[in-house]
Amino acid sequence: MICVTPATDNPPKRGTPSDELARRLRMPLERLRLRTGAGLAFAGRVLPGTADHIELFAFDGDVVGPLRGANLYPGHGLGGRVIGRRRAAAVHDYVRSPLITHTYDEIIRAENLRAMVAAPIIVGRKHIGVLYAARRNPHDQLGVSLDAVADEARGVEQQLAVADVLATLRTDDEERDLAAWRAQIQDSHARLRALADTTSDAALRDQMLDIADGLAHDSPFDEPSVHLTAREQDVLGLLAAGLPNATIADRLGIGVYTVKDHVKRLLVKLDASTRFEAVVNARRVRLIP
Repeated sequence: MICVTPATDNPPKRGTPSDELARRLRMPLERLRLRTGAGLAFAGRVLPGTADHIELFAFDGDVVGPLRGANLYPGHGLGGRVIGRRRAAAVHDYVRSPLITHTYDEIIRAENLRAMVAAPIIVGRKHIGVLYAARRNPHDQLGVSLDAVADEARGVEQQLAVADVLATLRTDDEERDLAAWRAQIQDSHARLRALADTTSDAALRDQMLDIADGLAHDSPFDEPSVHLTAREQDVLGLLAAGLPNATIADRLGIGVYTVKDHVKRLLVKLDASTRFEAVVNARRVRLIP
């Protein structure tokens, strides 16, 4: 189960990027642990007012040691390395790796973590946090895990960037209304659509998608003005999670070129020139929460 631990020394103020990050981590951490086979997926956030000091605060999997709430210094450990290099990195055996400082070996040993991958979360050229997946045994083949943590970090970045854009487009009253609505239903919407793709029961899948669509459209404003097919809605939901075409194709059981065709149609329907803009516009017209 995911646990989000509030910062003790520098708690993020409501509405800050760190606060928004906490709301965006549930699904990425769950997916990351499943995709990598890791025993623990977790995240750190850059504390406000610091030079990239990281606090570990969100976890999916069992935490048995002092990892929760640990504060990490810039340039130290794997988190400091990926922040400094601004790209994902992996260590096959944390406590033996020559690639990182060993400032936090005591914490890592207490948690019995060995192989680890991590990727920075960067929005608007600013470090927001770090996403990790860790195994409790050494592991040499980390290429798939490295791709997964980078994909999930990019997805979180996109969601945070979209939220920033939408915040600048809404009035104060709209922001208050939508914040209350979206916080309650966005996670349920994403989980329902993802769960629907795992069932072979067509009737059950249709019911789940109907419920998900109802959540997305249950807005205090007018009904969406753009109408998508069921498959376009599937692709859009995965685009909003920041997934690449190959992963979308795998999730939906269709070809990559079919995904590309759906994306092209989405760009036209949503009057967008990029995938990012398509997600922004889809959220503006309440096709996704």
